[in-house]
Amino acid sequence: MKFGIIKERKNPPDRRVVFTPEELVRLKTQHPEAEIKVESSDIRIFKDQQYADLGLEISTDMSDCDVLFGVKEVPVDALIPGKKYFFFSHTIKKQPHNRKLLQAILEKKIDLYDHETIVDKHFKRLIGFGRYAGIVGAYNGMRAFGIKFELFSLPKAETLAHKEDLVQRLKRLVLPPIKIVLTGHGKVGSGAKEILDAMKIKQVSIEDYLTKNFAGPVYTQIDVLDYNRRADGSTASKGDFYSNPEAYVSDFERFTKVSDIFIAGHFYANDAPVILTRSMLMAHDNKIKVIADISCDVDGPIASTIKASTIADPLYGYLPSKHEEVDIFHPAAIVVMAVDNLPCELPKDASEGFGEMFMEHVVPAFFNGDKDGILQRAKITENGKLTERFKHLQDYVNGYELEKIPV
Repeated sequence: MKFGIIKERKNPPDRRVVFTPEELVRLKTQHPEAEIKVESSDIRIFKDQQYADLGLEISTDMSDCDVLFGVKEVPVDALIPGKKYFFFSHTIKKQPHNRKLLQAILEKKIDLYDHETIVDKHFKRLIGFGRYAGIVGAYNGMRAFGIKFELFSLPKAETLAHKEDLVQRLKRLVLPPIKIVLTGHGKVGSGAKEILDAMKIKQVSIEDYLTKNFAGPVYTQIDVLDYNRRADGSTASKGDFYSNPEAYVSDFERFTKVSDIFIAGHFYANDAPVILTRSMLMAHDNKIKVIADISCDVDGPIASTIKASTIADPLYGYLPSKHEEVDIFHPAAIVVMAVDNLPCELPKDASEGFGEMFMEHVVPAFFNGDKDGILQRAKITENGKLTERFKHLQDYVNGYELEKIPV
């Protein structure tokens, strides 16, 4: 079997890669029967020469590879028919802008495996850049706070080489006694928590967070039942929430009254209630002035996320009274950080972490007959057709605009 590491072709350029040079050497050591080829790229964080120095083949022709690994969507005209591809296709939620991509994949009889669909037998995701999104998102949130209130100046994360560089700069800050609320306990939320803990910001219970004042900065990390409640007042449970999200309403307003910064690291499911509404932000007792929306669902659960921001221009002001963008220094503006490709700001660290996960969870499946079903569950298309797990995407492929169906 011949594996190929493809060049990223999507704009804006993405410097991440699925496998670092060292991970490919480890793959070859553990599985000597595997052949490996790396497509030449002047974009990725690891140079061609770094791969070549470790004895890896560099090429501009990937047509003899069986399996091709990338990060972002592959342009339609660059797809090689009949191959197996791994990349983030951004099609499983029926994203309109990528319908043509999925149509082309089917027409070219490509087997598509999406990084998002690599799950264990309990359908828990195994692969992702979530941790690094959380790390960079929390850093950017603190940077936004410093800019908004002209308290301190932090360099952009993209100008720093490693997570530790971010941490060292954050540890120098002297913060006022602010309160930070963090949603999410997954990889994104855990990444953001890493940063807050590294800064020695004290974590407190929800009750203390809501009722007490503190001499220094504090944060609380909350889960779905902490910011959602059943509309009828009956007993809530996680299982019930995930099965019947439409029966719930947001209970987040109690946090808006005491929080200065909101770091959104939650997963948002279809039909779940809006978490932070415009009316909450318009309330006279709303205290939130900075929102780091790592999840970045535009027009989704966070009313202030009216657009995705960019690494080049990561911050914008949101005016709740008019539901529009304003200058971040407008006196009534809430500063929003809603970059949708945060891990790109730490491409080396993110690539190293991603490759380690891939080596642990995915690579063995190629050599053990996929005994745990990792590849089978992840496969979206096969021989020009959608696989059984993804049959619900057929209307999307056909061009019909129906409601989103959760995966």
